[in-house]
Amino acid sequence: MIPVTEPFLPPQQEFQKYLDEVWKRNWLTNNGPLVVELERRLREYLGLSNLLFVTNGTIGLQLAIKALDLKGEIITTPFSYVATTSSIVWEGCTPRFVDIDANTFNVDPNLIESAINENTSAILATHVFGNPCDVDRIDAIARKYKLRVIYDAAHCFGVNYHGKSILSYGDISVISFHATKLFHTIEGGAVVSTDPEVHRNLIQLRNFGHFGPYRFKGLGINGKNSEVHAAMGLCNLQYAEAILNKRKYDSERYDQLLEGLGLMKQVIVPGTDYNYSYYSVLFDEESTLLKTMKILEQHKIASRRYFYPILSTLDYVTPVSLPIAENVSRRILCLPISYQITKEQIGRVCDCISRSLSNDL
Repeated sequence: MIPVTEPFLPPQQEFQKYLDEVWKRNWLTNNGPLVVELERRLREYLGLSNLLFVTNGTIGLQLAIKALDLKGEIITTPFSYVATTSSIVWEGCTPRFVDIDANTFNVDPNLIESAINENTSAILATHVFGNPCDVDRIDAIARKYKLRVIYDAAHCFGVNYHGKSILSYGDISVISFHATKLFHTIEGGAVVSTDPEVHRNLIQLRNFGHFGPYRFKGLGINGKNSEVHAAMGLCNLQYAEAILNKRKYDSERYDQLLEGLGLMKQVIVPGTDYNYSYYSVLFDEESTLLKTMKILEQHKIASRRYFYPILSTLDYVTPVSLPIAENVSRRILCLPISYQITKEQIGRVCDCISRSLSNDL
């Protein structure tokens, strides 16, 4: 079976060295030395002034909403993973969906202003598959209407936009380090803010609201992560460049083998140093996608409809018609890509797709 994604695992002996240190110290959590080291090394690698390692990306989004004290409506995208919407609702706010751009798959900035009303407090946008949103337009709108901006940057490890980390945009950016991500800590994530006051607030919120050993300030949560997860992150960080280079190579091979088949692809925003975190293709219609998925499955090849269905169809939000997101969601398919995939396996995937599209079954 060719999986649609597969976690990268470093040599076991390298991980074991870190675990031996953990056992000697008997310090498992509460901002241990490995967590502190991982945060420092990630800041250096990504070119950031602040970064907090947290339990996971979903908790990161919830911390971001809480840290900015958001209320009322949050303008957001329907084309993202469920955590983007569920975090808004979980924190007592209301998602207000606007449609996406048909080329970038990100929220369409041209539609944001018309969705703003007296109850709007923020914009929560997703850099879909690591492709940067129109951060300049969103920033201008936010400043005009005095709104806060959160970016769901779950897929954005290593992505730079005009020479700096995409995580440095907005009031807060949140990244995921889940096991399936390009860089992972098994479970984990990080919150990033360039505002020192917001950063300090996030530090307290992450640790139950502790303000000194016996004092609390505001409502907090346990958003910390462990020494064991940090150990995996420190191991994997050593291989980040190799993983990024392999993703680029594999994506380019897909491009070569699928050329001329009439498949459309996400348009990466100019000025982006991209990380090739996913390889998605857009079919002409849903029936073609379903037929291709079936053929891939018959040849023991996994694929994924990502993101499907769109978030405005969830049973805890108000339904709204969003034709572009609905259309893209029905026709998009993510193909297998991982550090472990071989060029021969990519060839098998592309051969199945070619046969499907040419009706050569």
